[in-house]
Amino acid sequence: MSARVKSYAAVDLGASSGRVMVGRVGPDSLELTEAHRFPNRPVRTPEGLRWDVLGLYAGVLDGLRAAGQVDSVGIDSWAVDYGLLDADGALLGNPVHYRDPRTDGVAEKVWAAVGAEELYAATGVQYAPFNTLYQLTAARHFAQLAHAERLLLIPDLLTYWLSGEQGTELTNASTTQLIDPRTRDWSYGIASRLGIDLGLFAPLRQPGDPAGLLRAEVLEETGLTGPVPVTAVGSHDTASAVAAVPADGERFAYICTGTWSLAGLELDAPVLTEESRAANFTNELGLDGTVRYLRNIMGLWLLQECLRAWGEPELGALLLEAGKVPALRSVVDAGDAAFLAPGRMPERIAEACRTSGQPVPASPAEVTRCILDSLALAHRRAIDEAQRLADRPVDVVHVVGGGTRNALLCQLTADACGLPVVAGPAEAAAFGNVLVQARTHGLVGDLGDGRRLLTRTQPLTRYEPRGDAARWREAEARLTGG
Repeated sequence: MSARVKSYAAVDLGASSGRVMVGRVGPDSLELTEAHRFPNRPVRTPEGLRWDVLGLYAGVLDGLRAAGQVDSVGIDSWAVDYGLLDADGALLGNPVHYRDPRTDGVAEKVWAAVGAEELYAATGVQYAPFNTLYQLTAARHFAQLAHAERLLLIPDLLTYWLSGEQGTELTNASTTQLIDPRTRDWSYGIASRLGIDLGLFAPLRQPGDPAGLLRAEVLEETGLTGPVPVTAVGSHDTASAVAAVPADGERFAYICTGTWSLAGLELDAPVLTEESRAANFTNELGLDGTVRYLRNIMGLWLLQECLRAWGEPELGALLLEAGKVPALRSVVDAGDAAFLAPGRMPERIAEACRTSGQPVPASPAEVTRCILDSLALAHRRAIDEAQRLADRPVDVVHVVGGGTRNALLCQLTADACGLPVVAGPAEAAAFGNVLVQARTHGLVGDLGDGRRLLTRTQPLTRYEPRGDAARWREAEARLTGG
């Protein structure tokens, strides 16, 4: 291997699975291979829904062992959730899952102290019932929080276990609803008024900052030869995924697809208007001073839950059948919080269609087509509104993440948006993770350089819009009453 080609382990943790990928980067080469994949199965305990974070950490160690010798390690994961440590640095129980109902009704208590409008103007983060701010408010009277000396977001917790060093990476911290997106620092006034102790958080660090070296025990466990640096990456998986959008210039929208769909724009400054808040857009922080202006949409969670209910049928055959179902017969609001909890998803989708007076999908193919049409419609709505609210027109939509493997969803998104869709890469979060590590080692330049390297080296698929745009407007009117 050339001396100028380096290997990086990208630990990429999603809501349903984790993986350790190995990225090999040179001046004109970028390769990504999977070393190890492992399930992420939440556990329902008597106390509620919890993450099996010890199982995840074991998967990370197994993955590093399978990866072989690497030049650096970086971790990204989902946002908002955290672990609490005591004064000795020991974990105080398994982290609470964001789908746990403990935050039900908490937002209203927060808004009584700081109005929703003021909260948005200060933090730019859209309302979601599971935001860290609401989780901490819900946890205020629990013993774990009372005994905690440190709070670490999930990727920072695993980084701490690998390296022994504590920090709070900025892109993930920006999802807590406790960061001011203008200063890119904590929103001290908001935290103070809500009684949230920011001293619980470790110091902020940026993507690319050093996060220590693998501990001797980790080296022994994985068989790696030290020293192996741990590098802070865009530790929110969406931040890493957006860093790997193979875009040219500024006139693009992106959709990061997976369990969630995150649809929006990359901006230089946040949009903090009341109209933006009412439209439920968020301003999360990205690499190199950027802002991820986006809306959270329920995403392929809807289909994942249906597949689970149906006994995990073969997806390819199901999508072929769904492609034959008449388009836009029935659509649901893919952002409706009614679909947030697990269980009985086919019945809940059918009920939503029945309640809105639409044909009720019965077969798995019909339900699947309803889901994909609804997701494409939600993508259209988010991208149209983002352009208007940010005054930033776009010429192309980049779809990255697991949804790029769903050709029907990509084509429907192009049809709905009336814009070409460029799909790929599928493992965008891992690519973005690797590129930040490569930047730290001087193999890649700025954000644009990394994107150009992706465009040169990765297979991309282009979908041109087709069909009648009026049908999408009519379907949207069914949901909005417009």
